[in-house]
Amino acid sequence: MAAAVDEAWADVDLRGIVSTRYGHAVPTGRIRVIEAGHPIPDENSVKAARAMLDAVSGLGPEDLVLALISGGGSACLALPVAEITLQEKQALTRALLHSGAPIGAMNTVRRHVSAIKGGRLAAAAYPAQVVTLLISDVPGDDPAAIASGPTLADCTTPVDALAIIDHYRIAIPAWLRERLTVAGDAPLATANGPSVLVATPGQALDAAAAQARKLGILPVILGDAIEGESAAVGRAMAAEALGRKARGKGPVVMLSGGETTVTIGPEGGGRGGRNCEFLLALATALDGATGIHALAADTDGIDGTEDAAGAMISPDTLHRAKAAGLDPDEMLARHDSYSLFAATGDLLFTGPTHTNVNDFRAVLILP
Repeated sequence: MAAAVDEAWADVDLRGIVSTRYGHAVPTGRIRVIEAGHPIPDENSVKAARAMLDAVSGLGPEDLVLALISGGGSACLALPVAEITLQEKQALTRALLHSGAPIGAMNTVRRHVSAIKGGRLAAAAYPAQVVTLLISDVPGDDPAAIASGPTLADCTTPVDALAIIDHYRIAIPAWLRERLTVAGDAPLATANGPSVLVATPGQALDAAAAQARKLGILPVILGDAIEGESAAVGRAMAAEALGRKARGKGPVVMLSGGETTVTIGPEGGGRGGRNCEFLLALATALDGATGIHALAADTDGIDGTEDAAGAMISPDTLHRAKAAGLDPDEMLARHDSYSLFAATGDLLFTGPTHTNVNDFRAVLILP
């Protein structure tokens, strides 16, 4: 996004700062790039946030701030409120990631413990005009939820954040609980400019559907905002695929997007992101059914914290796993799907894609 702006506005006096995850930077001309931690924020996440606040300070009404927002910004751009240490913010983020909370709920909490999210970056830029261009990676495409909305107004309150923390039984310091309680229903900062969605998960599914039609495959879009436990979604889609297979219509490809979750218990888990877990649950539920293949991946090229975008399965996936001495059910139970697909050679590696419209799933049903 930043590289495109630098190229398109070659005759405009501009400067800027971009924060992205490690290994995902590209040349951006006059725009500085800071690589930072993801999905857990680190010192560079704080460095980037402070640099952005400094960059927009002291602007006037004739200045334009162009905010380029996409998924991952909640971690890559992190500035805890004064009382919270980076270590406490990291612990809270890790607990949220393991809790099974949907991304919308996670980002609500993040906004209320941040000095830059929830419209605060836009407030710091006032009286300059702020225009926000967004690539959506959140179910429902709520602009304020993307990267926790640093330039967009937020309708949630500290009470909402505290309710989420309590619902998912996340431990927080007593002083933070007191802070959120006292703040009550006070709203966050109000944004001061328009926003435009330039890319969405729905567009990715529409493009995949168009390609399927060219190949003579009937596309069925199940939705671009599917949430829930990855394993449960996998089993539900297996049932749908088996039903379509039994009706004898094909070839059909079921397409879906959204962001599922994986709840990690106190005992911890193995290796595997939400897409690999979805696929392993799908494979175990299909139990070798003929003619059904699937792919699931995160469109940024990274499934969770691993180096793979996701994986693929075929009717012989379980057979090959068992031949390698693996127990698919046991590995699914301990959230170790990456290790299974690494052993079977079914991991999907794309490298950084430099975009992020959330997860992409395709289940192909052959007659």
